[in-house]
Parts: sequence; structure tokens; C-alpha cells
Amino acid sequence: MDVTPGKQPTNKWLSKSNIAAAIGALLLLSSGSLLSAAPRPDWIPTWTTAPQAGDKDFNNQTVRMVVRTTIGGSQVRVRISNEYGSTSLSLGSAHIALRQEGSKTVPGTDRALSFNGKPTIVIPPYSYAFSDPADFNVPQLADLAISVYVPGSASKATSHGTGLKTTYISSAGDFTNSQDVPIDSTTQSYYWLTDVYVTPAKPTPVIVTFGDSITDGGWSTLDGNRNWPSVLGNLMLTQDHTIRAAVVNAGIGGNRVLHEIVSTNALARFDRDVINQPGVGTVVVFEGINDIGAPYGPQGMFRDQIITAADLIQAMQQIIARCHLHHIKVVGATLTPFKGAIYYAPEGEVVRQAFNRWIRTSGAFDAVIDFDKVIDDPAHPGRYQPAYDCGDHLHPNDAGYQAMANAAFAVLRQ
Repeated sequence: MDVTPGKQPTNKWLSKSNIAAAIGALLLLSSGSLLSAAPRPDWIPTWTTAPQAGDKDFNNQTVRMVVRTTIGGSQVRVRISNEYGSTSLSLGSAHIALRQEGSKTVPGTDRALSFNGKPTIVIPPYSYAFSDPADFNVPQLADLAISVYVPGSASKATSHGTGLKTTYISSAGDFTNSQDVPIDSTTQSYYWLTDVYVTPAKPTPVIVTFGDSITDGGWSTLDGNRNWPSVLGNLMLTQDHTIRAAVVNAGIGGNRVLHEIVSTNALARFDRDVINQPGVGTVVVFEGINDIGAPYGPQGMFRDQIITAADLIQAMQQIIARCHLHHIKVVGATLTPFKGAIYYAPEGEVVRQAFNRWIRTSGAFDAVIDFDKVIDDPAHPGRYQPAYDCGDHLHPNDAGYQAMANAAFAVLRQ
């Protein structure tokens, strides 16, 4: 500011030209050009899986993974995660194609993926990378083969343990663009691949199913797409054409809400796996049975982690608050029976019943799916119906997953 004696104080920031510029900026803001609500995103997930820390090592190998789409689209891109890697991940190439059978791809459908215009990328520790948009006709409810090549060594790959799709690991070499892969070994896990995104023909709701192994699909038929989120996704695209939605799976086997066993706890991973997904409008939260049961398991490994219904309720209220802050509808799902399971205890059953009662009656959720009522055996309350039990008294079989999907569809289509 100029304070020369005999002059009126002036401020260079309040010159006529700057005042005009400021007024113009205010008019721009008031017009909504910068502060208007964001449009529905062009990209939405057609398939996801939640990453975990892994212990698998690779060296000069191709990994071909099979994913099942929900919604289709005219363009595609993927996310490759090194979130749990302590060293940089060097990716030599990546390809996408329609899967024919086994590790074979449909001739003529192979498409190279690029990263910032290049076929290779180095992903730092604890980070991830998106591939560039690629023109690719992604059908709905179809199998895609996504192949990645690691030219050097990669230890303890970020993974997803229960993939329920056969993954093909090659002998030495880059076979990403080959119709078939010379197989060194197979697994049921995914490595580094966490998301496949598409551009749908029209705005499409995204439903994220968030939970533990019962959402992940434990004990459902391998390569069968029989877990309840997969069946729900099929129903959403084939049974009611007025309500089409992409259904993606963010379940992790062994996951707990408040503590950890083999994966990041639910409260810690929720934003990553739900809030940050583009286009998500609804999440189904179905988790807590491992929190209740684990402290009563063999050897008493987690006996110091006994929780109450109030503990789980408080955690769910936090999840609900996060969802509503982002205008995401949250659907609560009651916990299924576990009497006879390896970590069943009468004390745990009391907590399950109290937690389910709160889910049903509190009004905290935007809607409720009563999985407990679907699975529970009326002749033996607290147990699985025999027709729905995979045999461990904790996980459904394919028929049980189908019944759960039907129940979810009845609620979500409303």
C-alpha cells in the first residue's frame, strides 16, 4: 500500500483492472461453471476386487486373469495396484481380450493396453496406475482375459486371495498377446489387477457389495459365477430392464470390521473400496460375523478381541455417515447363522442377534436385506438350512447364494 504523505492510500490490488477481473471471477462462480454439481462419471466399474497383501513372487512371467463383467461398454481401462508392494513394480506389457475357454482368448479380440501412451510402466510402492482408455467392445456378463507381463522379479505381489476364477501363470516370457499361455501353474487369486472400467451407453447405477468371505464367494463353485453378488449382477441385467445396474464385489475372505486377520479392516478400507469408486450410488454392507466369532476360535488366538453389539453398531454408524456424506445409499444386511461353525459360541450368538435386531429396527440404513431370515433354519433357529449349507455351517453353497441374491434383488429393484 502506498502511504506517501499528501496522497490518498492506494492498494495496487484494487486497481480498476483488478476490480474488473475480480467482478468477472465472481460472475463466473455465480454462473455455476466452476461450482456446479459434477456430472455422472463417464467411467464406471464393471468388475472390481479388493486388494490384499500377498506372498506370491514372480519373475519374467505372464499372468492371465479372467474377470466377469456386469455392465458393458464401448471403451475399457484397468487399474493395476502395487498398494501392498514395498518395492516398485515394473510392468512390461498388458493386454485385454475376450476369453474363449481356459486360458484361451477369442481370436481377433486381443487389444494392447497402454499407460500414458507407452506399453510399459513402473508403479511405485503403495501406489497404483490406470491404463489409458482403449476402444474395446466390452459385452455385458462376459469373461475377459487380462494378461500382464512382469519382465523382472516381483515379490509379494498385491493380490486378492479368493478370486474364484482360475488364474494362469506362464513359464518364462511375455505371452500377453498370445491366444494361449504356456501354463507353469494356476491359482484362484488375482495379482495387481483390481478394477476394470467401461464407458456405458447411458448413465448406469453402480452397486458395491461390501463384506467378508460370504460376499467374496467362499465355497461357491470355481469358475461358476455363483456367489451372490455375481448372481445379483446377472439379475439386474436380465430380469428387470427398467433397473439396470453394475454390481461389483468388494468382499474379502476373513475380513473384519474392527480388527484384522488376513486383510485391512473394513473401516480402514471402506473409502478405497466403496467411496472412491466412480459412479457408486448404493452399497450393501454385510459384515461382522468374523468380528463376533474369531475370538472364540481354536487356540483362542483373538480372545482379547471380544466385541459387543454396541461396538459393531458404532462402526456401522460411521460407515453410514461416510456414505451419506457422499450421497451414497447404504443397505444393511443381517448376519447369517453360524451355529456349528468352528468359532461358534453362545456368547457370540447373543451379539449376532442383538446386532441383527438393530439392523432391522433402527432405521439407520436406507434399506435392509434380511439374509438371516433367508438362510436360517426355522426348525433349528441359529443354524443354516441344510439345503443352503456348504458343510461348514458358516458359508452358503450355490443354492444358498442364489437365495441370497434373490432376496437382495427384491430389495434393490424397488
